[in-house]
Amino acid sequence: MRTEEFTGGEAAPLTLAERVVTWQRTHGRHGLPWQGTRDPYRVWLSEIMLQQTQVSTVLAYYDRFLARFPDVTALAAAPLDEVLALWSGLGYYSRARNLHRCAQAVMERHGGRFPPSSQALAELPGIGRSTAAAIAAFCFGERAAILDGNVKRVLTRALGFDRDLAQASAERELWDKAQALLPRQGIEAYTQGLMDLGATVCTLRRPSCLLCPLQGGCVARASGDPTRFPVKTKRLARGRRSHALLWLQQGDRLWLTQRPDSGVWAALWSLPEYESLEALRQRLGALPGQGQALPLVEHALTHFDWTLQPWRHVLPEGDAAACTAAEALLPPGRWVTLEEAFRMGLPAPVRRLLEREGG
Repeated sequence: MRTEEFTGGEAAPLTLAERVVTWQRTHGRHGLPWQGTRDPYRVWLSEIMLQQTQVSTVLAYYDRFLARFPDVTALAAAPLDEVLALWSGLGYYSRARNLHRCAQAVMERHGGRFPPSSQALAELPGIGRSTAAAIAAFCFGERAAILDGNVKRVLTRALGFDRDLAQASAERELWDKAQALLPRQGIEAYTQGLMDLGATVCTLRRPSCLLCPLQGGCVARASGDPTRFPVKTKRLARGRRSHALLWLQQGDRLWLTQRPDSGVWAALWSLPEYESLEALRQRLGALPGQGQALPLVEHALTHFDWTLQPWRHVLPEGDAAACTAAEALLPPGRWVTLEEAFRMGLPAPVRRLLEREGG
């Protein structure tokens, strides 16, 4: 069987690509705000936002981000803090930092124009092979294969590809198969169709096989258990951490500190963090004012679950000596009002805490 053909367990007159293209033009998604454009800036922005994030979540950010940064020139010139502030709540903040770095690289290396090939795009910060291929396909018509999570699921199920994708050799083999399946024409509809199938039909736990244009030749469906594809060695068990957060307040101001440039919530502004509530209170010592524990914050990250215990300590208003004493005990940062804080790049759970308890 030629790799371009899609016959699976049954004879099929159409290739896999032709079936995907036909389905996408009738049943795929066509009304998303980043569709219908060949502007690589807008396509790139959507591709980065959509990494590990649902479309419904991205919709709330995309237009707002474009309103502030309408082109790569505006994004490159903006302070990183402002970019992070607009990204706040979208998660995976390394994407925002790479977005900013990439915009600056496009200005410095390419005079403000995205290069028109997937190979050159993949050399830019934060743009991997699949993202580069998507931009090149949608904006420049390049026949380049994408292989994000949704597409891996569609292809491994359709082809019955059962090698462990945790192995680099298996990943390379699937890339080769994805490249071999590319159509000669209609690359934009094909690329979008694979994305749409993975997002809306060939879903992780409950695939709607009866609605799928590939059902007739899908090896996974014929096996009776499509959810066993793709095969990937299970990750280690999730970890659990717990820390305390200090909400130190005087009047209408609170103390925020900027986190390190690497690690969790890198470069975001947050409440000072301590190993435990006991360590936090010991650090405050005999600082004047009133303190109280706030409700626990439970936050799930990629590899661990995080329990955060906020402690709010209110210094006597107008007591300059107390303010000076507190600053000597705190990590570097600055006093800001709540209104100012909400314009800064804050981690989502910290933003929600301030919104909930700051009234």
